[in-house]
Formats: sequence, structure tokens, C-alpha cells
Amino acid sequence: MLQQASVLGLVKMVLIILLVYFGLKILSRLFAPLLLKFVAKKAEQKFGQHFNRQQQRPSKQEGEVSIDKVPKRKQSNNNVGDYVDFEEID
Repeated sequence: MLQQASVLGLVKMVLIILLVYFGLKILSRLFAPLLLKFVAKKAEQKFGQHFNRQQQRPSKQEGEVSIDKVPKRKQSNNNVGDYVDFEEID
């Protein structure tokens, strides 16, 4: 059995969509500052832990050099072809 859409059903659906939209908008305004505080607190803890790890490394004397990672060497391709000089034709 097929049901036909009525104007009243359409109005109810539009009102429900608007209520949900504005409800989420109001709730986001209430909870967004709390969420941002939580995220900032977690980031501060993470950066603090990273800073403490950096401070715990043994200090080196002035002028002493240490290399933590050796960069990978690029393979140069010397066989790229010949240089061809060109002349402009009028």
C-alpha cells in the first residue's frame, strides 16, 4: 500500500530538521570551550613531556659535535645526455 505525502508531514519534517540543527548549534556553543580546553591541556602535557625528555639528555661540552642520523646519499646520474647548442632561425 502506497502512502501519499501530506503538507502536514512535510512541515513536521522541516520543523524537526530545524530543531535538530539549532539544537546542535546551541550545544556546540556550550561544549566547544570545554572541548578546546581539554585539547589544549592534552597538547600542553605532550609538549611538557617532550621538553622534559630533551632536558634529561646528558649535556655536552662546548664545541663537541654529535650526529644523531646520517642522511641518505643521493645517487647522481652523470649520464644525462649531451648539451646541444641551438641557433635561432629567422
